[in-house]
Amino acid sequence: MAFAHGVSSTDQATLDSGGLLSYIYVGAKHMLTGYDHLLFLVGVVFYLKGFKDILKFITVFTIGHCITLLGATYLSFKVDEHLIDAVIALSVLYKGFENLGGFKKLNINAPNLLAMVFGFGLIHGLGLSARLQSFDIGTDQFLAKILCFNVGVEIGQILALIPIVFLISLWKGKKSYLPFYKAANVYLVIAGIGLFIYQLVGYFNS
Repeated sequence: MAFAHGVSSTDQATLDSGGLLSYIYVGAKHMLTGYDHLLFLVGVVFYLKGFKDILKFITVFTIGHCITLLGATYLSFKVDEHLIDAVIALSVLYKGFENLGGFKKLNINAPNLLAMVFGFGLIHGLGLSARLQSFDIGTDQFLAKILCFNVGVEIGQILALIPIVFLISLWKGKKSYLPFYKAANVYLVIAGIGLFIYQLVGYFNS
């Protein structure tokens, strides 16, 4: 079950032999390969206009997932990986739905976006904490290991966002952007639904 959530024996061996730097590496790797986290960030970036907005919302998201990643891991508070990933899948669905004007079509006022991004950041942090707690990290330099993993997550997030922001910003000035925007967000909704069902199936089968 742990391997199905991106925790491999290779990563465990890296952590066992690589010292604190290995936690940075594994943290970055998990963010770069964490498609559910990245899909949500894509949805956030799609909705925003300008670098200042992107910086503000990504900072709020980062603060949110740092709080729960550090706090939950330090306190050994762990949620079921399938269930937290199911909620993360719903965050992807939510963002795609909002970007497509879903709330307006239902004549519902959309929740405050900044607050929602922070709340989803807290949820994503619980997912990252569940990943870290799936490893055997021992008790030596426990807090330092958590902090290094968190640093790695932030590095991975920055590396992933650079091409995403660049591509979307470059595309915004083109005539094909609107069809691209609609299609990409429809795929976010579909991906969110698919990932949600997949995680629920995994939960009930485990």
